[in-house]
Amino acid sequence: MTHEPTGSSAIEAVATSLQRIAELDRSGPLLRSVIETNPSAERLASDRDAERARGYVRGPLHGVPVLVKDNVDTADLPTTAGSYALTGDLPAADAPLVARLREAGAIVLGKANLSEWANFRSTHSSSGWSALGGLCVNPHALDRSAGGSSSGSGVAVAAGIAPMAVGTETDGSIACPAALNGVVGLKPTVGLIPRTGVVPISHSQDTPGPMTRSVFDAALMLGVLAGTSASDPATLVPGRVALSDYTAFCSGSGDVAGLRIGLPRKKLWGYSPQADAAAEAAVRLLAAQGVSVVDDADLSSLEELYEVDHELTVLRSEFKAGIAAYLATRGPDGPKSLADLVAFNRDHADKELVHFGQEAFEQSLDAPDLSDPAYLHALAECRRLGRTDGIDAALRTFGVDALVMPSYPPAWKIDLVNGDHVNGSCTKPAAVAGYPILTVPSGMVDGLPVGVAFVGTAWSEGTLLRLGYAVEQLLNLGDQLRPAYRPPQAG
Repeated sequence: MTHEPTGSSAIEAVATSLQRIAELDRSGPLLRSVIETNPSAERLASDRDAERARGYVRGPLHGVPVLVKDNVDTADLPTTAGSYALTGDLPAADAPLVARLREAGAIVLGKANLSEWANFRSTHSSSGWSALGGLCVNPHALDRSAGGSSSGSGVAVAAGIAPMAVGTETDGSIACPAALNGVVGLKPTVGLIPRTGVVPISHSQDTPGPMTRSVFDAALMLGVLAGTSASDPATLVPGRVALSDYTAFCSGSGDVAGLRIGLPRKKLWGYSPQADAAAEAAVRLLAAQGVSVVDDADLSSLEELYEVDHELTVLRSEFKAGIAAYLATRGPDGPKSLADLVAFNRDHADKELVHFGQEAFEQSLDAPDLSDPAYLHALAECRRLGRTDGIDAALRTFGVDALVMPSYPPAWKIDLVNGDHVNGSCTKPAAVAGYPILTVPSGMVDGLPVGVAFVGTAWSEGTLLRLGYAVEQLLNLGDQLRPAYRPPQAG
């Protein structure tokens, strides 16, 4: 199974992408979804077309332009996490996931903008802003948030700049921009895709994942990205299931009869009437296809999960250690520790700290080490509350294959003074568990997309793709998801 390039050739697909960047990112609506384009993209497209003409197809993404979030290493393009601190050198090598894209024939079109440092620099940040890339905005309404931290990846796919993009998620960073921009986002089980060469926050929660226009494309891209890596032990976990082709889960109008889904109403529904209504409509469509629906399939751990923020302890500790390990792979003249990054931001406050601070960085400096009992207790609690007493307990208790809920509320207005205004989301239990989330567009609210999310246990991507594909086919939103680039509104 292959993905044909948009247009009749790879060179036409890349030319279209570059034209869209020129029209939408550099002028016109100024979406600012791309930090840097690949100067070799057109040459690579010509090479892929010549190979296809000879009958040689590298893989399922032969000739397809793909954007890569700018916290994923590319040997031929800078990797900056949106910060001036990492502009001094190129990474030594492609991240394994980028190497897999290239092996599959994909053309790395460029690097997507993001919330700087994957939105882990400040506790009052505005998603979509980075010092290098500027403010990435929602193409459906230019005064609305693009979400984060994979902001540019979601915006570029929604705006037709690239047919697919790589995002990364620790807690919401794929699901949020996918839902807010009206695209498909798949955050897989932690360990299904290698994280080596990805600027880290948390080794227990981080994962790359696909962001695409369709569930089928997400499945196709997942098969390319999934794999093992000796440099990322999480990919070598016993019992791990990785397929080379996930598209078998996306067939016909969606083969879902006999599946059972649960609706965890407590905390994971009810924060947005508009998103609830769209998710309810999707559930009704699934029920009409033979899916059994269990209402009020709540996670017994939710109150405790939200009451004490063990996740934040884990993220701070793992970030402090992980960022030092990552920085050691970069050039000799750059920052080598979190303390170096804090000092850099203070010294370059006119560029880095113009809208919000670096409280998350500073708090992480004092975080427990990875051998500290406080960290180990927090990690164990996250796994208990997310897995054992959380998602796994709900799936077992209610006899369901997946949990279904609204993804996010409609995109909020951008506020660079006070930061994001997020009323609720689908992500926290799966984030601390390291379990997969698939978000699929479920409707439009006054021109703004909303999504429905599917959450399962470890390695259940196939089940989530079956459900998401069925909803996508049944809803058939089509042109409704193409943004009209509404200008900012008064008030």
